[in-house]
Amino acid sequence: MSGELASFLLHLSKRQPLTLLPPPTGRPRPSDASNVEEASAAFTSSRNVASLRDTGGHHTPPTFRLYRELEREYLWLTCKVFKDKGGLRDHQTMATMSTEGQYPVLLDVLSDLGLKQYYPNKLKLQSLLEVNQNSMNEKSVISAEEVPFYYLRKLFKVNAGCRNYTQLFSRHEESDDELDSMDLYTADGLSVTTVHPLDLIVCLFLCADSFLQQEMALKLSLCQFSVPLLLPHTNSQCTLMSWALREIVKEWCPHDLCESKGFVEDNIVQAEIALFSFVRLQNCSLSKSQILNQILSRDQQNHNIFIHRDMEGGALPRKMSNGLVEVSWFLPCGKENMDTFREPIALANLRGDICESLMQFNFLCEVSNAVFVFLDMVEEKEETILNALHDAKSKLHFVVNNKGSHTEDLMSVKKILRKLDIGKNSIEIKNPRVNSAEFSKRLCETIKTSLRDVKTRTSIANMHKTADKLGLAVDENKTVEQKNTAEAIMSRIGLRTIQDFKKQQLPLQGEHWKRLSELEKEECRISNFGIEGVEHQKAQIQEEKKNIWELQKRQKMSQGMQDFIATLSTSNKEERNVFLKWMKFQFNTHSRDKLTSLRNKLKEQWQKKNAKLIKKFSQDLVDSSLGVEHYMREMGLNYEVSVHVGDSTGKMCHLPAIAAEMLLDGHPLELLDGDASNIPEKWVTAVLMELHKKVGGRSRLLVLTVLGVQSTGKSTLLNTMFGVQLAVSSGRCTRGAYMLFLKVGDHAQQELGCDFILLIDTEGLKSSDLAHVEDSYEHDNQLATFVIGLSDVAIINIAMENANEMTDVLQIAVHAFLRMKQIGKRTICHFVHQNVAEVSAHNKTLTERQHLLDKLNEMTKIAAEMERQPGIHRFTDVLDYDIENNNWNIPGLWHGTPPMAPVNIGYSEAVSDFKKNLLEITGGNNQFEASTIPELLEWMSSLWKSVKYENFIFSFRNTLVAHAYDNLCKEFLQWEWEMQKEIFSRQTAAELEIVNANNEVGLETWNSLITAKKTELAQEIELQQKKMEEKLLDYYRKRDRNVKLTERYKTDFFNSITSVSNEIRHSVNAKLDRVLDLKIAKKKALDIQQEYRGRIEERVMKLLGDCKDTRLSDDQLREEFDKMWASATINVPALKEEDIPASILTQLKKNFSNRNVNEELQHVQDLQGCGTGTFKTRHDHVDPLYATDRDTWADFQRYADDIINTERQFVIDQTQSMGYYRESFSRDLLRRIDESLNKCYSRHGSNTTFEIDIKLHICGIAAREFLKIHQRFLLKNDPRTQLEKHKNQYLMDFMDLYKQTDHCQRKANDFVQFCVKPAIEDYMNRTLGIDIVDHILSSCDSMQFSSRSCFQYNIQKELLLKDDFAAFLKYISQYEMYVKEWIFAHVLEKLQDNTLCKLKLRNLKLNVNKISKALKRALKKQSDGTESIPNLIHEMRLFLIKDITISEQAEKCVLFQIKSTMNSFTQKCIASLNWLKETLHVELSDTEDIPETLNKLAVKPQDELFKRILGCGQQCPFCKISCEAGGKNHEKHYASVHRPQGLGKWRKSVTEELSICLCPNYVHGTRSFRHQREGSVQYRDYSTVFSDWYIPPDATMEASDYWKFVLVRYNDRFAKEFHAKPARVPEAWKSITKEQALKGLKDTFNIC
Repeated sequence: MSGELASFLLHLSKRQPLTLLPPPTGRPRPSDASNVEEASAAFTSSRNVASLRDTGGHHTPPTFRLYRELEREYLWLTCKVFKDKGGLRDHQTMATMSTEGQYPVLLDVLSDLGLKQYYPNKLKLQSLLEVNQNSMNEKSVISAEEVPFYYLRKLFKVNAGCRNYTQLFSRHEESDDELDSMDLYTADGLSVTTVHPLDLIVCLFLCADSFLQQEMALKLSLCQFSVPLLLPHTNSQCTLMSWALREIVKEWCPHDLCESKGFVEDNIVQAEIALFSFVRLQNCSLSKSQILNQILSRDQQNHNIFIHRDMEGGALPRKMSNGLVEVSWFLPCGKENMDTFREPIALANLRGDICESLMQFNFLCEVSNAVFVFLDMVEEKEETILNALHDAKSKLHFVVNNKGSHTEDLMSVKKILRKLDIGKNSIEIKNPRVNSAEFSKRLCETIKTSLRDVKTRTSIANMHKTADKLGLAVDENKTVEQKNTAEAIMSRIGLRTIQDFKKQQLPLQGEHWKRLSELEKEECRISNFGIEGVEHQKAQIQEEKKNIWELQKRQKMSQGMQDFIATLSTSNKEERNVFLKWMKFQFNTHSRDKLTSLRNKLKEQWQKKNAKLIKKFSQDLVDSSLGVEHYMREMGLNYEVSVHVGDSTGKMCHLPAIAAEMLLDGHPLELLDGDASNIPEKWVTAVLMELHKKVGGRSRLLVLTVLGVQSTGKSTLLNTMFGVQLAVSSGRCTRGAYMLFLKVGDHAQQELGCDFILLIDTEGLKSSDLAHVEDSYEHDNQLATFVIGLSDVAIINIAMENANEMTDVLQIAVHAFLRMKQIGKRTICHFVHQNVAEVSAHNKTLTERQHLLDKLNEMTKIAAEMERQPGIHRFTDVLDYDIENNNWNIPGLWHGTPPMAPVNIGYSEAVSDFKKNLLEITGGNNQFEASTIPELLEWMSSLWKSVKYENFIFSFRNTLVAHAYDNLCKEFLQWEWEMQKEIFSRQTAAELEIVNANNEVGLETWNSLITAKKTELAQEIELQQKKMEEKLLDYYRKRDRNVKLTERYKTDFFNSITSVSNEIRHSVNAKLDRVLDLKIAKKKALDIQQEYRGRIEERVMKLLGDCKDTRLSDDQLREEFDKMWASATINVPALKEEDIPASILTQLKKNFSNRNVNEELQHVQDLQGCGTGTFKTRHDHVDPLYATDRDTWADFQRYADDIINTERQFVIDQTQSMGYYRESFSRDLLRRIDESLNKCYSRHGSNTTFEIDIKLHICGIAAREFLKIHQRFLLKNDPRTQLEKHKNQYLMDFMDLYKQTDHCQRKANDFVQFCVKPAIEDYMNRTLGIDIVDHILSSCDSMQFSSRSCFQYNIQKELLLKDDFAAFLKYISQYEMYVKEWIFAHVLEKLQDNTLCKLKLRNLKLNVNKISKALKRALKKQSDGTESIPNLIHEMRLFLIKDITISEQAEKCVLFQIKSTMNSFTQKCIASLNWLKETLHVELSDTEDIPETLNKLAVKPQDELFKRILGCGQQCPFCKISCEAGGKNHEKHYASVHRPQGLGKWRKSVTEELSICLCPNYVHGTRSFRHQREGSVQYRDYSTVFSDWYIPPDATMEASDYWKFVLVRYNDRFAKEFHAKPARVPEAWKSITKEQALKGLKDTFNIC
């Protein structure tokens, strides 16, 4: 027979190559086996012989007999069956086939499926959780290699349709040859290109690591699919999968708990449940899997729990899954009319013939309460096996399929039943007349009968011994070491309560930690200042916190905690993860038992309505939570304590790295401790920064969270969306928030703009378990605000049956969204409506969605009023919300009634669509910019601080916001400077054009010119304003999340642009007017010069004619010339001096013309005696209603002095920069005084007498200064003086003409000396200031002037290091003066080391080059052959009309009677220019007076820098801190951080001690201050007297360590200076060092 088989195999190889290997060593060989071996050697690839059969056990007719012979004669001889205690054992290997034969088959199947690289157990769970393009955009499967991962993706989404994607069909046309070989299975023209679903599942479990196996088993169970109990394998035979099933937790309601409405929740591996096994003998035609499905889903819609032959792919031949034992459970729901069985049962299903899986069959016989054997007939081999089961016959039930026509088959069955003495009750015969539904009902009754006789029930966990006895592998055996460690930690609980256990084993998270959390909030929410004041209360709280940290430090780490950390520290990654799993299983089991008892007690008290015990048991329920997260929390607190107490031993420094690895491995990390409502910030920061390092800085995060009422499917939603395993029902009440990192694939990173998706899982809001816990509502608000503030995407989960709770959640969420808008955070929000199943739900629920929007609008309006945001009326004012695209309808989770209901496929598909759209919207949002871990941590720190402060409008002290605002300020100042430079350049050109205008034209022409220039510059200013506005818009369009944080300041900056433009426009017009005024003022003198220059030139030519025929010496020529000069200039008129003091007095009287005070001014005849001494304030200077105590009077005097000093400086600046007097100067001066006096009246109650006196005083000073400048102007422009300057030139011209010598070189030198040099010096004076500012802003320490915050940091740092009380006093009391002096000193320092000289030389070189080029261009233009040097110079001046101004009078004097050629003159001028450059280089290199140079510049760099960083220059009326508002045009002045009021000269009214409180503290409270006009005013009403300042009411704001140090350092000296007693500062302030003060300064200004 073997020869016939060999021939058959050779023939079969033409269709499908096979390999049959000889049996293992020691096994009997079949007769004539050499022929079989010879035949098998011809085959190239391995296939299982069993694949010749289909799943149902049928054979194709031609092969049936040969296959049976092959099976019996060859394979059967590899199995030795013997009798052993009523069971079957195989000493060597599986009965199916030899290991050597099966392994190539496995590899071939794995290769077909693309899984070979993952075998064995190399497919990791994390690779499946990665968010990539496949998980985002599911595409149709087009190849067998794609099937496994497509199946897994569907399975991880708990999609019960995942088994429908395991095969591919393609239709093709057969050739004639193919038709000859076509069998019944391919006659439909379809080719199948994949495997049986069970083979796929077996392959995936063989390739998956242990954690992925657990996840797969859990998802299969959720889909109500069977899961592997025994997994067939080649090397380890088959494996008991108890570890893989450990994650499955089920709930059910036994009928004995129905009345109490109780339930049982247990891990399915540990649950002791009756087990019924179903096996098949030989090729039974009855499908036991279909029967099992009908038993399990009898009273619900039929669900294919077990795969059977009539399912899609179920008829394909099985290659790997014979010998697989699957298990599923029936779990009662507690309803008689729905439950088939009153208690839970387990049903096991052995795949394949028991003859081929004797070990599995034997195992099932050992562990089952009953075994149902399905069979059609019994042959010789089967009879041998059944005879060996004589001792186990009490468990056996035979299910016989009576086909009716096969009487021989039925007789063979009856024969063996008689031999085994099996009773009728153990036999079920299915007649052809009975359908499968009726027959399954009969089997249910049989199971019920058997169930009543069950005495003992076993658990999967207790099957280990049986598996070991029979030689089966147990997957859990590999985890024994980690299991023992976890059990050792768990065993320490003993009989103690969980509360007592946590106190002893986890002491750091006990009362001390909770007290610290309370103290942090108390510190942030001080409302009752008490007698001591807020700063003393804060000091007491800080002292208590310090003591608690010391107590925490002394806590000894428990042995269990040491073992926990040691295991995490020393284990490799896989061992660590296994240990954590065991910890989770152990704690969950213990917690389930304890919490069930507590819930029952709580339920009793609810029935008794005992409020006291209800509250007690509710708190016990919270405190009895125990899990791995508590040990992780304790580990984090150990690190937190070590950092707080400065432990430098480094024992805990490695812990963040371990936690970071765990995050990357997919473990969640507690973000917010829900028990203490606190964040261990140092621990979380250290862990996330370690993670940031481990990923090489590529840590862009898309943060996503779900909020909703407890038990509405939030975690299930995230689990389904991303395939993760967030705790859904672990039997414990978990509080707080946890974060989970999901890696984003390389290709998806660009699409989504992030490297990780950070899921934040939170406890449910409105928790019933926490309803009676103190502060639960406040806790919900804090939690919602915090997680929404962290999130880029927030999903509001709404279960339609929880309408009341939904309202509360929406209210909480709206407040959170509104707060985030106020601080610049714009979270994307989606509303998910659960349990909405209709096909037309989206259209039908339009009314509900509109109703939801109406609710949101109503809540938004109320919340806006509470948050003091009256401008917000609708929800869409807060978020970009679309009623269509931001609402999602999700069907119910279960398809039927739990616990036997599978997950609804519609739920999975709807969630999948939601995920896809959500990621597409987020990835396509140009405004979304993922934050990195460092940015998230900064944001988190400030956000949590704001949550504690409970003041989001004013207290959001976020460094990210501060950085974003500071960066915008830097950009804005740079744009402003660029605009100023551009306008200044054009303004200078316009000024020069006006100066160079023809002096001989009329005033009307000049007015037309200046009007044209003003128009040009106005248009340019408008253009630059638009450019600046576009830059600001572009800045806000940047894909930078931090830019959005400055959204609320956007309007202020646009207003500032307008303000800057208006200022520049006003300045430009004023300067052009002054240029015209100066030109007009000079015109009279120039006209006189021109008249007498003409006379002089006539006289020179006449004298030359008179002396032409004489021979005179040089001395004689000079003598004749002097006589002529004296005669010609004898009557040159002088310029008339104006009465400047009288003019100013006239302006002053006009200023009072409408005030009825002329009588008081009539006695003032002149201003000569005004302003000569010190101005003293008098009592008649203020209204009688104002208080005039010593302090306010001293402040009044200081204010008057400040006005006088400021205006004196204005006068000096005018005289230095303009060089002449015009009436507008006095008008501007009086306008400035009026502005100052308006502020003075509101603060000090100054009256008209004061106004007259101080104006007289200032105008007297101005009169003398303006008179001096007027006199200097007259002297400088005196016609006689100006003519005398050119006398020597005329003399030399006269002598050269007389001697007829070549005067070309001299003329060229004179032109350069008297025309070009002054022009270059004038140009330097106009532009050098701008060059100096540019130099400083581009130098290495330019950051000092890059923004106001940087400037303040540097100036205050210098004050601290200088340690000079006088400097501090001046900085506080005379802020503007100190800043001006500081800037001036800094500019002087920057211009040392020849810097100023270098700038001048650069300017010189630029001008010389311009003039040389202009001269050459003018020469080229003179192409008509004329030799007119005046025309040449005229052309040159036209080229330079916007660059320099050359004196027309000087030019005409130099060119008088020039007799040279243009080429010669041009060459000599260029040579002279080079000489001038070298000469000036030497002059400029000499030591120069830098301060004098700066003060003479048209644009003073110190003033420009001062305006750049001063802003509006206003100071807080209480503490004197300067305004921080950006730009100059803002509605209110404000400062983010105030300093102790004592530094602003404020003291306590009773004790006279300097105050240490901050302005916001007082504004929040009920204290009062003394105002000069209004008397006693409550701080909260400060705006009634200081309406231009905004001070937030904040009881929690604290002074920085910088100002604490300064006040302590100079406490006595400040008190003496301010005529007060020293401040009584907290003791903690006295320990602040200079280094800490500097750090506090850095923190204030966010300097890294």
